[in-house]
Amino acid sequence: MPSPSPEHSGSNAQQIQNLVTGRASEVAEPAEFVNRPLDIKDLLDYLTKLSTTNPAYQGQLDLQRVGVIGQSFGGYTALALAGAGINFAQLDKDCQVENETWNLSLLLQCRARGLERNQYNFADPRIKAAIAINPIVSSILGETNLSKIQIPVMVIAGSADTVAPALLEQIQPFTWLTSPNKYLVLMNNGTHFSTIEESPQSLFLPPAEAIGPEPALARRYLSGLSLAFMESYLNNKSNFRPYLEPSYALSISRDTLGLRILRSLTPQQLQQFRFSPPPRIPASPPVLAPVSLPSPPPIAPVR
Repeated sequence: MPSPSPEHSGSNAQQIQNLVTGRASEVAEPAEFVNRPLDIKDLLDYLTKLSTTNPAYQGQLDLQRVGVIGQSFGGYTALALAGAGINFAQLDKDCQVENETWNLSLLLQCRARGLERNQYNFADPRIKAAIAINPIVSSILGETNLSKIQIPVMVIAGSADTVAPALLEQIQPFTWLTSPNKYLVLMNNGTHFSTIEESPQSLFLPPAEAIGPEPALARRYLSGLSLAFMESYLNNKSNFRPYLEPSYALSISRDTLGLRILRSLTPQQLQQFRFSPPPRIPASPPVLAPVSLPSPPPIAPVR
């Protein structure tokens, strides 16, 4: 069963469905860039109150050590909460050429120029670690504001992402992060939809060719890496650190959906990404036997 996650009513699956069926004219209103991180703050405030007023929740929630995980627009939300504010100067510069770029996510980011020009700062001290999957952040947050994030961050990118291109939206922005605990996870042949869990309640299901090869494997990668990351940096459990090592990623990597972890990128390595052609997604990937991540030691529920 899919894990529950917050619903952002102005930019969720229902909004995408409304766009596809003509009931909406845009992916999201500019206000969603503000409302999304505020939704999470409100949720944490509500849970804090609940933990003090409802006996069933007393002592069950540690709301001073929170980890946040977001995908696509949710990746922006996660990194905004981690400490990066909206960068209007970068938006004004990049959005001059929004109709001439192959970066589709810039079209959404440029919507934020319709906001009032306030100093938006969504950083929440309760959030101690963040994972951003296929985030859209290059202009809306930009180098100046991404560099302000100081908590542990994992950025996950798919080399075949045509919605939020990996080089522009994840790989280069990763180099702007200054946190000493940062990770770049690259899924070779991964797409913008590789890690999205299917559900009978899903309102919007992209075609199989858009999802790409081995989505179940992509979700297993994500499950194992997110567990290791959060246990390492929320609960300070050093026995989970080996699962975040580049060598471990290579040991479980598969040809159809390669996995690589980087802790840093030199300017020379970044240049190699700039001139490397995107990999071709196999039309009919070979069927592999199920691959399980090595099981970490049993853990108690996070409190």
